[in-house]
Amino acid sequence: MFVRSLTLGVAAVALMASGAQAADLFVPTTPEPVYTAPAAFSWEGLYTGVELGGFFYDDETYGVVGGIVGANFIPVDPILVGLEIQADYIWGNDQDAGLILALGRVGAVVTDQVLVYAAGGVGSIFGDDESEMVYALGAGVEFAVTQNISLRGEVLGIGDFEDIDPPLVSDDDFFDAAKATVGVFYHF
Repeated sequence: MFVRSLTLGVAAVALMASGAQAADLFVPTTPEPVYTAPAAFSWEGLYTGVELGGFFYDDETYGVVGGIVGANFIPVDPILVGLEIQADYIWGNDQDAGLILALGRVGAVVTDQVLVYAAGGVGSIFGDDESEMVYALGAGVEFAVTQNISLRGEVLGIGDFEDIDPPLVSDDDFFDAAKATVGVFYHF
């Protein structure tokens, strides 16, 4: 009987000790916050925006407001190529005109948030029942401010094709006007 009592006592102590150890293994913890870095801004794809600025022609300054649609591609990182259409309304000095440009862009994505580029293309300026074919060359810089919004500053020189006809005879400057704008863009 003594052996049976001793065995039951040892078993009871062993059970209580293992129960106490099991209770010590469970330690309630507060979950650690999981940090997820924001995704990098994507310069590729379609975009649209508005621009506001000045048009400088023949020592006079005009206002410019317009809309832009375009698409960017990154064939090799960090090189960006793109196409865009700009449609502007020009006003001031008792004159109104319209300007439509089709531009190609080539640039470099300097950081995830900064793009620098050169632009060039052709278009038409029209007003007072007249229109003229023009060319544009310039550059700009664009900054990503949110996941889909960017801000841009751009300067384009505008030249008239009629000034270079006939070749090598024209006295006019290469650029007849300049357009300087800032814009806000939404990237899809």
